[in-house]
Amino acid sequence: MIATAPLTQKFSFEQYLAYCDGHETPHELVEGDLIPMTVGTGKHGSIIRFLWLQFEQASAASGHPWVTLPGLVGIRSPRGRRWETSRIPDLSVLPKAQWEEMADRSAVIDFHETPPLLVVEVVSPSTKTDDYRSKRSEYALLQIPEYWIVDPLAGNVTIGLEQAQLYDLTQYQGEDLIQSPTFPRLTLTAQQILTA
Repeated sequence: MIATAPLTQKFSFEQYLAYCDGHETPHELVEGDLIPMTVGTGKHGSIIRFLWLQFEQASAASGHPWVTLPGLVGIRSPRGRRWETSRIPDLSVLPKAQWEEMADRSAVIDFHETPPLLVVEVVSPSTKTDDYRSKRSEYALLQIPEYWIVDPLAGNVTIGLEQAQLYDLTQYQGEDLIQSPTFPRLTLTAQQILTA
């Protein structure tokens, strides 16, 4: 999804969880600002759908009880010295039991909870800086083990592996075979993902 201009009122994390605009529009919370998310391009959606299917199949084949969630779960994250930030990754992979625990509450993973196993952001012109900088820093601080930045604008897939709250980054292009510790049997090239 693509971010648009924030609303003017500042929100606490608790206000964010309780917020309802009368529509089904998802919002990220960034330093107290509510930022409505909009639908991305067809290519953006195709990449998300393709990876969602690939991750679901890989989870089933490996016997791991994991679920892949396209834009359905938030992650409360640090940003500078403020904690009023919650991101909604394009894809999140987490244990199915953790997802089921959210059945009767807001689907946001808080600080005291186990982070997702893997998150994916698909870059669009309006999210490029956040995906490469802000979210990369926030997700590393939360110790999310694996972070994918799929960038159809630049024609590459970057995979970050968390080490001591930083990501070691590897970039893949063209026929480069993706290497994922979360999904070691996945046999995808960067090109297959980018042209999904």
